[in-house]
Formats: sequence, C-alpha cells, structure tokens
Amino acid sequence: MPRIQIYDTTLRDGSQGEGVHFSLQDKLLITRRLDELGVDFIEGGYPLSNPKDEEYFQRIADLDLRHALVAAFGMTRRRGVAAEEDVGMRALRDSKAPVCTVVGKTWDLHVREVLRVDRAENLAMIRDSLAFLVAEGRRVVYDAEHFFDGWSASPDYALETLKAAAEAGAEIVVLCDTNGGSLPERIAAGVEAARRELSVPVGIHCHNDCDVAVANSLAAVDRGAVQVQGTINGLGERCGNADLVSVCANLALKKGVEVLSADGMRHLTELSRYVYELANMNYRSNQPFVGTSAFAHKGGMHVHAVNRIAESYEHIQPEAVGNRRRVLVSELSGRSNIVAKTTRYRLDHDDELMRRILERVQDLENEGYQFEAAEASFDLLVKKVAGTYRSAFRRIHYRVNVETDQSREPVTEATVKLEVGGRIEHMVAEGDGPVNALDTALRKALASAYPNLAEMHLVDYKVRVINSTEGTAARVRVVIESADEDEVWSTVGVSENIIEASWLALVDSVEYKLFKDEGTVGNGREALALAPAVQEV
Repeated sequence: MPRIQIYDTTLRDGSQGEGVHFSLQDKLLITRRLDELGVDFIEGGYPLSNPKDEEYFQRIADLDLRHALVAAFGMTRRRGVAAEEDVGMRALRDSKAPVCTVVGKTWDLHVREVLRVDRAENLAMIRDSLAFLVAEGRRVVYDAEHFFDGWSASPDYALETLKAAAEAGAEIVVLCDTNGGSLPERIAAGVEAARRELSVPVGIHCHNDCDVAVANSLAAVDRGAVQVQGTINGLGERCGNADLVSVCANLALKKGVEVLSADGMRHLTELSRYVYELANMNYRSNQPFVGTSAFAHKGGMHVHAVNRIAESYEHIQPEAVGNRRRVLVSELSGRSNIVAKTTRYRLDHDDELMRRILERVQDLENEGYQFEAAEASFDLLVKKVAGTYRSAFRRIHYRVNVETDQSREPVTEATVKLEVGGRIEHMVAEGDGPVNALDTALRKALASAYPNLAEMHLVDYKVRVINSTEGTAARVRVVIESADEDEVWSTVGVSENIIEASWLALVDSVEYKLFKDEGTVGNGREALALAPAVQEV
C-alpha cells in the first residue's frame, strides 16, 4: 500500500473546539513540531477570518520547514461575484501558502437553503474558485462538505460537484463527514462511489459525533482514500475530529502503512501532550495509544501475566508510540503489582517486605488514599515501610488564618514552624488561598537549606470528597501535581480537614523533590543508609 498523506487541521478545525485557543506563537510552535514528525500537510487557518491567521501565513513563509506543506483554508467564491474579485479568493492567494484548501457545498439542501442559489450556480462557484487558484500557481485541495449526507440525499448531484472540482484542477477531492453522523459502512460505500467517478485521488475528513471518526477514516483508507484529515487529540467543534494520533498509530502499527517520518511514531505521545499543554487542556488519561492509562495495569492477575509476557495484555509495545508501561498500586493489587512497582528500588523483593508494603497500601486506601495517580507518595511509602525514610524537616506546627469583611477580598496568612537541620525556622506568608499561603511559607522556611526548591512549582490541585454521606465532616482526598525542569510528579493527602489533607500532599511533594535531587528516590535500603529513620511529619 502506498504512503498515506496525513493532513493536520488542528490549527484551524481543532481551534473551533470549545475551550481551545492558540496564540500566534502557539500555532508557529505546533507547526514546527508537526513538521518534525513528518506530517504532510498543515492547515494553518483561514486568512480572511482574523488578523492572527493572516499574520500566521506571513510568518510561516519565513519558517524553514523540512517536510510539511502549509495550507490556507477558505470557501468558494460568493454567489454572483467573479473569483478574481472575491475577497476570500484574494485572501487565499495573498496568504502565499503553497496549498489552498477550498470547501464547497455538496448537499443540495445546503445549496438551496444556505447558499440560496441553484445547482448550476453552485457548480460554477466550485469551478471558478479552484480554477482561479490553480491559475495563480497554487496546489488545490477540495473539501467536499457534507458529502455523505449529500450523497445519500441526491447521489448524482453530489458526485457532479466532485467532478466539477476535479475538472477545475483540484489535485485531491476530500470527502467530508461534516455532521459526524456516518458509520463505517456508509463511509466505505461513499468512497467507492466517488473513486469510480473521479480521475483524481480522494481523501477523508471525519468528525466524531458518533465516536467512530477514527474507524471511519480507516474504512476510507481501506477503500482507497490516500489522505486522512484530522486533528491531534481529536480536538474540534462539537465532539471533535478524527484523532490523528490514533489514525497514525493504527495505520502504521496495525495496517503496515507508511505515515509520518521514519521515527515520527515514537514521538506521538510527546506530540499529544505538547498540544494539550499549548491548548491549556488536561491530558485525557484513557486516550488510546498515548494516554497515561493506555498501558496501565491494576489487577494483580493482569500484572502477573504482563510481567511474564507483555503482549498477553498489551496490543503493542508502549515504546512504539513513545509511551510507557505503568503498574498501578491499589487495594486491588496483588504481590505481582508490588514486585513490579518496586523493581527499581533494589529491595531484593523479600516476601515479608512485599507483604508489608501491600498491607500498608490496602490500609491507607481503606482510609481514602489512592496511589494510582500519586506515584510520588507511593515512592515515599516504600521508603517508610523499608525503614529508609528520613524526613528533610520536622513539623512543629502550622497555622492558617483567613480574614475578610464586606469591604475587601479575603486575606489568607499561613505560619509554619519547622526544625530544619537542627535549626528552628518560623515563617509567615500570605497567599491567594490557604494552600498557596502554606506552600509559600513552607518554601520560605526551607529556602536556605534547600535552594533547589525554587525550581519546583505546582501544576494542578484536585480535591475529592470521599464519604459524602458525612456532609461537612466528610473526609477529603487532595492530589497535588508538581513539576520541575525534569519531571512531573503527584502526591496525595487525606483528612477530614481539607487544610491538613493539602498539607500532607504538599509535604510529600517537597520531600519527593528533595529525595529526587539527591538521587535517593528508588534506592530502597541503600537510600540514606547513614541516616536514621525519624518520625514522619
């Protein structure tokens, strides 16, 4: 099978998703990253729609891309206006993009009710628009909007619009399931019908309203489509577009089709998370192939089997897409989970120690702890059970005070008193809230002894009520996600008092950072061998 072209529209169609926003710099950065992975076409935006997209095309012309071609998106000319006089056509031409993607109407319902023109005028709009851009030296991709709905309603006319585009110079006609309502069998039949009528190749553009956009895209490739359009992580309007991460992984690893660059597949996880970060969105943990849970194993029976034969519970090697296997520890864990999880601790895995670690995990989870999303706290727990834990400081007390009245915003102040290296540190700090104030006071108290804490920052803070039937006396679980220049880690605390739960998670986060920088995380009995274990704070 020949190479399948990957056409990315994250920067245009993806940005239409609710809550998705890319700055101009974001778009330039994503363009470069997509190019590095070997994406064939990158749709940068609609130059007529806003100044940012217009500037993007001016800036991208100076960017030295190694592989990808940048495409500008636009619509066919307006009714009753010559293509060379149409403002949209001029914007596409003036964008300087080597490829222009033009969307036109395929469904006679849209021709009649949206454009309010007759069928012949719609065909003329398609022909005139594409012919104008071809004459201007542009490569033209034609997106047949609502093709599958139009083909179902009026098949002869829908196919006539495709032929008009091909005759006017489109190098490829892309069939769009714009409403996202088609299933794979309908996609397959539509692609076959279009290929019988056209002398140019066809592509596919699917939306995910029935949760089958990836399956529809694969069905189209099976029937001869040579280009797949979609977005990274499936971003897009309503339910999103076909997720190019899954499309590429399935094509390359399941169907043996050439996509992306030679090593592009191994960077899919990195690309996925990079786009989430720039879009200021949380990762989708259960996202196929690249999610943090995609190769996570929790049940003891599963982990036992994976330790022996990885493919027994994994359909591909995680490294093939740049991901990694994770073994989760919870009350459902068996000894296999603990053994697999503590391999890097060099604890010799004696049965008694494994049993004590598992019992401690089960006891804490009975109190409301969860270590699946708090692996740093689990690392510290292993140290404590193994007898190698040494606290970097001793808590004497902390206090949080919140003051407010009707005339001003609340003011939060935290006081922390610690023993650090034999010295008493007593610090006060204000913050935007209790946790921020505590964090600031704790850092001030530790700053002189541990200046490397300046590299650490809080990424996320989550609170979950555990036993909601207890009302305001319910226990809460706080998970804090922290990061430095090298790593992201999560810690957990549980208490009836949300401040105490936050403090416990915060202390674990700081402790993990200090142990990590000393190179003692994961060193088991060898870690801090010269220091006696002390009471936990």
